[in-house]
Amino acid sequence: MLQAIIFDVDGTLAETEELHRRAFNETFADQGLGWHWTKADYHRLLKTTGGKERMFRHMAEIGADPASVDVAALHRAKTARYVALMAAGEIALRPGIADIMQTARTAGLRLAIATTTSRPNVDALCEAIFKRPADTVFDVIAAGDEVAAKKPAPDVYMLALQRLGLPATAAIALEDSLNGLRSAKAAGLTCIVSPGDYTRDEDFTAADLLIDGFPALLPWLHAHLPTA
Repeated sequence: MLQAIIFDVDGTLAETEELHRRAFNETFADQGLGWHWTKADYHRLLKTTGGKERMFRHMAEIGADPASVDVAALHRAKTARYVALMAAGEIALRPGIADIMQTARTAGLRLAIATTTSRPNVDALCEAIFKRPADTVFDVIAAGDEVAAKKPAPDVYMLALQRLGLPATAAIALEDSLNGLRSAKAAGLTCIVSPGDYTRDEDFTAADLLIDGFPALLPWLHAHLPTA
């Protein structure tokens, strides 16, 4: 019986990647690094999950000494800038997500997050969109800074399931990327994918259901809701 929906954040709850890219570039400029990630650059770098990990990959690609930059501090500065951009209202839920959340709540399902992004980013997103703390919107939050290995490893989904106290068979995962799909499937979850702006060219043949947009999930969801 379906008891919970677990949401990815970036690209799933909201199309955040362009805002992330802007925050990275503004932070790089502010720090005088001379780095600038184009859309093509960021599309490539997104194959690596995690903001700090992407910066290390970028340095490897350009032949920079990884010890020459305090990546952790740079990432904190980028996160602060990203949070400020969201607080200014430059973010919105993807179409269909609000309806899915309301339908799930009405049916008594629990809502969770399993994301590669950090907890501060989740909190900022919820404050910006819902005007409420994240833990009043979602029953469980599992973030990338809480696990040893990020997606495509299953760690963050396993953590979400542990906190929900549910087996994988009692929940579904909503994703937008191949790394997210691999993570969810490795955790034993049914995974439904609606590609985001940066992931439309990825191979989603392993998805349990592939949809163009999240509004298309509502008929499936109604058919799988628990009945009294």
